[in-house]
Amino acid sequence: MTYLFYGSIDYLINEEINKIIAKYKIDDISISRYNMEKDSIDDILEDASTVSLFSNQKLVIVTNAVIFTNQAKKSNINTIDEEKISNYLNNMNPLVQLVFINDKVNMVKKLSKLIKKVGVVKEFNEVTNLKKMAKELLSGYSISDSTINVLLDRVNNNIDILRQECIKLSNYKLEEKDITLDDVKNMVNKNIELDIFKLIDDIVTKNKEEAMEIYEEMLKHNEEPIKIIIMLSNQFRLMFQSKKLIKKGYSEKEIAKKLNVHPYPVKLALQKSRNYDESRLLFLLSELADLDFQIKSGEIEKRLGLELFILSL
Repeated sequence: MTYLFYGSIDYLINEEINKIIAKYKIDDISISRYNMEKDSIDDILEDASTVSLFSNQKLVIVTNAVIFTNQAKKSNINTIDEEKISNYLNNMNPLVQLVFINDKVNMVKKLSKLIKKVGVVKEFNEVTNLKKMAKELLSGYSISDSTINVLLDRVNNNIDILRQECIKLSNYKLEEKDITLDDVKNMVNKNIELDIFKLIDDIVTKNKEEAMEIYEEMLKHNEEPIKIIIMLSNQFRLMFQSKKLIKKGYSEKEIAKKLNVHPYPVKLALQKSRNYDESRLLFLLSELADLDFQIKSGEIEKRLGLELFILSL
């Protein structure tokens, strides 16, 4: 069988691959990995056309499968390469599981339509039921729905942070197998990422009253003003850079790779930057840089400085 997996949630894609490995009982030695931007189509298809010497089935994984996008020509992939893959799809090796992976796919392309017809195409861009996912990650442990709700609130519904915290909790209660509300409160730090984005929205839209409410709430949770300034600066910078790069034709995954950050923050930054003017983002970055200097040089007290920054907008 041939698969085409696409989307920004790598964790879910890896989970799907693990299911294939388990279903067909594929050994590690029978798994091959390729990068379409570096490896030739001929090498990939030659591997997919041969059987494994060590097990009944083998797995061939191909990342950066740009041949299913509009970026194919930019990656020196031509119509001959597409014809080669089409020929393979029409004559698939039944003893090989071939998986193509990319962040985006153009389903209008002839090749994409073919793989959907003869193979399996799945998108991994969002999780519709995080509570169900949390239960699966904590399978074998006793945890109430209300405690899971607190867990989801603390990780701000971030799938990657949720996975990390579930691993932490399961290791912490490895023997007891019972995760309580106190365990979640003690082990899982409240993530203020969404508070930062709400604060950003209020700052950019000059909603001073709500911005001050969020700022004061952060101070109650012992968030350092310097840390908040750094987070604001980082988010404004990421929003500006992502906005510039998306205009140049970069995908979310390509932007994340270029900026050396995880794809999830890039996704959020792009969502938030759509309605913001670039000059406004640059102005705010400049103001925050000046404020940082004033605080560190002792010209102004840090809490007061950030408060005045918010009120002066």
